[in-house]
Amino acid sequence: MKPQSIDLPVNVPAPRKLHLRLPLRPRLRLPLGLLLPLLALIALELAVRGGLVPPNLMPAPSEIGATLAWLAHNGLPGHLASSCLRVAGGFAIGASLALVLGAAVALGPRTERLLDPTFQALRAIPSLAWVPLLLLWFGIDETPKLILIAIGAFFPVYMDVVSGIRGVDRKLIEVGRLYRLAPLALARRVLLPAALPALLTGLRNGLSLAWMFMVAAELIAASRGLGYLLSDGRESSRADIMLAAIVLLALLGKFSDTGMGALETRLLSWRDSYANQGAR
Repeated sequence: MKPQSIDLPVNVPAPRKLHLRLPLRPRLRLPLGLLLPLLALIALELAVRGGLVPPNLMPAPSEIGATLAWLAHNGLPGHLASSCLRVAGGFAIGASLALVLGAAVALGPRTERLLDPTFQALRAIPSLAWVPLLLLWFGIDETPKLILIAIGAFFPVYMDVVSGIRGVDRKLIEVGRLYRLAPLALARRVLLPAALPALLTGLRNGLSLAWMFMVAAELIAASRGLGYLLSDGRESSRADIMLAAIVLLALLGKFSDTGMGALETRLLSWRDSYANQGAR
């Protein structure tokens, strides 16, 4: 009896060598958005030091930093607190009214015919046109400043709320009605999630305009705040104080917008674009 031959596979892969990879040390990366400001600061510093730019009109960034350090010991925290509280209060008032009235206009044709023409006419009025009238009505206390900031925050939020609710797919509303959702449940579970991207965009735009209107209010009638620092620097011909106030306004605006952006990413994490952004 002959032994049977066993056919072995010809292409047998060789055993792979295991390569152990040690965890790499995390690298400190400079945010790409800081590249352009840093280059601009370096170029400006060199231009002022080299005599290409008159220092009385455009101080060097190092001198602006020294001015910020001096202001920090001479009332700057009070100015920052005053401006931030005014923006927070005015933005809260304007955005709240815009959410309620924008939803009413978007959901009710009669309400739209009643309110929207007036709002569109008021939206075309420049911000500085309100200042003399508000000062005449309310004096120079905090009330006219808060009203002016609220006006600035109202219209972008109102416009985006109206467009966001109107842009909701009607098929989603029909599906909600098929499930016999109550009006409040329909608004909470269908309209609000679908209109949330436009609503959050309006809030971010309204917050940026609130900072702009705050400066307009403080430039004219204020004894504290960053707008007051701008006016004081102009009257004393101190370009370093004015530029220091502008730098602080830019930083505060950026920080507040970053906070709103983080809130937007968190609330819209169910969308693919924001989910991919958060995974990076």
